Formats: sequence, structure tokens, C-alpha cells
Amino acid sequence: MVISSSPSIARAGFFDVVSSWFSGDANVALAEEGFSETKMALLEAAVNTNPTSTTTIDNLSIVDGKALLSEVGVTGTIADVVDAPVSDQISVYVVHKGDSLASIAKMYNVSPNTIKWANDIKGAIKEGDVLTILPVSGIKYVVKKGDTLVTIANKYKADAVDIQQFNDLTPGVGLKIGDTIIIPDAEPAIAIAPTVKKPTSTKSTSGSSGPSLTGYFMNPLPGAKKSQSIHGHNGIDLARVPVGTAVLASAKGTVILAKFGGYNGGYGNYVIVSHSNGTQTLYAHLNTVSVSKGDVVRQGQKLGGMGNTGRSTGPHLHFEVRGAKNPF
Repeated sequence: MVISSSPSIARAGFFDVVSSWFSGDANVALAEEGFSETKMALLEAAVNTNPTSTTTIDNLSIVDGKALLSEVGVTGTIADVVDAPVSDQISVYVVHKGDSLASIAKMYNVSPNTIKWANDIKGAIKEGDVLTILPVSGIKYVVKKGDTLVTIANKYKADAVDIQQFNDLTPGVGLKIGDTIIIPDAEPAIAIAPTVKKPTSTKSTSGSSGPSLTGYFMNPLPGAKKSQSIHGHNGIDLARVPVGTAVLASAKGTVILAKFGGYNGGYGNYVIVSHSNGTQTLYAHLNTVSVSKGDVVRQGQKLGGMGNTGRSTGPHLHFEVRGAKNPF
């Protein structure tokens, strides 16, 4: 089978058929039949090169289910403003010849900094690089007199390091009045203008809504205690077990990402597993990673060891469920 490296070809014609073949358990079958990681990655890229389009609702820019809001404001939360029935799934993209950060960002309707931040990119990308496309929510903020990264982070319950890295700011260099920056994963008290119509039903931008798949997911860190309830992208924190304790696959699936080394948008070392029912689970702040991209894992199989990497205030596992309710 010849796999084209052209993104335009990958989004039409032949790959429309390929996309229908390689869904659900088909990825598992591919791995079991001995498909190479490279071929699987290219096929995944073909399937993933048609991301959700950007729409505008009452002047709010909705990107992959996230509300990117102006910071001008009154009280309320992002969830109070918009109900965007769009997936919060993480995408994996293999860089093709001729790609740039700008072109990939446009393809996924995110900013180039979103991709740089999630992949610890310091220089140029090259053909064959595997990029994680995180659906990052945030707020557009215009820098005012007296602002610092710390004061802005405190105001919006964000992280100063995240703001600095996401916006590619130089450490130690002050902000410029009038510059527009993005505050990733902010929890603002924002203004809801009188012209904005509040929907009758709301959906949390953290991804906590979705089907309840009772019995499908197992506890990925048996014996641990929950140290933080739902936060971020439908995640919980599990702790109070020794560093290195085995982190287990919560359900059978295919590893679509296994990152070791780097800040990675705050996740540190982490693993993402895609499941046949369309959900994804994410395991972050790992001390070690025991699997590789493309591996088919059974429920309860070790993915790595609990650790303290990335944005972490102490040893714990940050566990996310995307596409369904987190049962823990």
C-alpha cells in the first residue's frame, strides 16, 4: 500500500475510504497484523487531517469545543456562556513535506503557539515529526500597565509558566502594554455582555459532560487516594502511593501517544490511549513510560510509573477521560 504524504490528498478521495476502514477496533487489528508504526502513524494522520471547523457564536471564537474569550468582564464562567457540542479529543499529526506550524495550526483551527506549547518545540519542525494537537481553552488578554505574568496568572487562576511558554515569552523580559497574549486553561470571572444570550443548557468546557460508561474504565492506580476532584480537561488526581507505582491502562486500546521528556504543556511524561468506543484516556506526570506509540494494550496493563513531572506540586497521577464522564 502506498501512503501519500500530501495533506490535501489525505483529506479527500482515497483516504475518505481509508478513514472508514480504520476506525474503532480496526487500529487494533492493524497492530496485530504487523503494520509498522510508521504506516499506522501515517494512516492516523490521514484520518486526523479533517479537524473541527471554527465557528463564531455571539462574538465568541469556538475552537474544537473551547471558548476563546476576551477578558473584558463581568461574572460568569466559560461554561455559562456557550454550549459547544464539539469533541475535546486530542489529535496526533505526522508532519508532511512542506508543512509549517502555521499551516498545521490553520488545519486544526488553533494557534501555532498551541502546537509549540504542547510539543515543547524550540526550533523548526521537520517531516516525520509526530505532533500532539491539544484542544486548549483560554482567554485573549490585552496587557495593561502594571501587569506581570504572576499578577495575570493569579487573577485568572492560571499558571505563570504556562502563560510564558504558551506565548513564547522570554523569561525575565517584561510584558509590553497593549500586547495580546493567551492565558491557557484560565478560570476567569468574565463579562457577559447584555447582547450575549445565555443558552438554556450548559456544558463544561472541561469535558466533564458525556455518556456515563459504567464499568468500562478501571482505576488506573489501585490503592491510591483521590487528591483532587474533576478539574482541567475532565481529569482527577490520584496520589498517596510511592513514586514508581504502576499506572495501568484503564481500558483496552491503542497507545496513540507516549511522551517521555519535556514539559509537554504541563503534563510532563504522559501516555494517551485511544479506545474502540471513541473515548481517550490520558495518564500524566509519569516517572517512567513503559509503552510506545502504536502498542495495543489490554485493560490493566502497565503504562508507566507514577511520578512528579511537568506542572506538578507533588507525586501523583493526573488521569483524564475524554469523550465520556470520568467515573472516578
